[in-house]
Amino acid sequence: MSTILEINNVTKKFGGLIANNDISFKVNKQEILSVIGPNGAGKSTLFKMISSFMKTTSGEVLLEGKRISNLAPHIVARMGVVRTFQETTIFKTMTVRDNIIISHHLRSNSNLFGFFIGSSTARNDEREFARSADELLEFLSITDIGNELASTLPQGHLRTLGIAIGLATNPKILLLDEPFAGMNHDETMHMVDLVSSVRDRNVTVLLVEHDMSAVMKISDRIVVLNFGELIAEGTPKEIQENKIVIEAYLGSEDDSIGL
Repeated sequence: MSTILEINNVTKKFGGLIANNDISFKVNKQEILSVIGPNGAGKSTLFKMISSFMKTTSGEVLLEGKRISNLAPHIVARMGVVRTFQETTIFKTMTVRDNIIISHHLRSNSNLFGFFIGSSTARNDEREFARSADELLEFLSITDIGNELASTLPQGHLRTLGIAIGLATNPKILLLDEPFAGMNHDETMHMVDLVSSVRDRNVTVLLVEHDMSAVMKISDRIVVLNFGELIAEGTPKEIQENKIVIEAYLGSEDDSIGL
């Protein structure tokens, strides 16, 4: 597999607090890589730096060999690294389909003035965005709720809509923030299958997640953080058998990390 993303010696300090310390790992194209660790391990901070929502103190993040760390988040998103949020990017008063259509505007050919005056380029964009939105609804098996208001959706459908919004930007890498949080077992397994299918669209997936049974099922590789340090990296089986990882999770039952 070829490398698509490199995290090189990334450190983040908040005054005297070190949230991430000299973290390095690579992400292969079209793999699903999970970042796990106890609460306060630095997972969210790392995600924010990868997506450039937070600047690094030192180190760099490279996308296909090009530095993306510390650029404006919208520029990084245009380059192909898109982070989904749990609900903050969803317009609750709009329909599911309209939410997805709007999300395409990151890749529009027309500028804002063109949309205002209804230029031919803007009209072409709108037709393509509507077609793509319908294709995403079908791909994610949510065509039947396309005309429902986002405010009426249950948790599982909200998470699916969040993934649709991310895919609408045509990402190279999709960063998922706790995609299984708050779901029951059946909903989690459905979402595991859905996230796995995203890979078939030539998309690399990074996720932060606390549901270890889902992580062990879905991941090609896992990176483990503890107190801001990278303490392990490997396949699910390797992580399950890693004594350092087991010690990091002491205080919780062994089955919480799939053992």
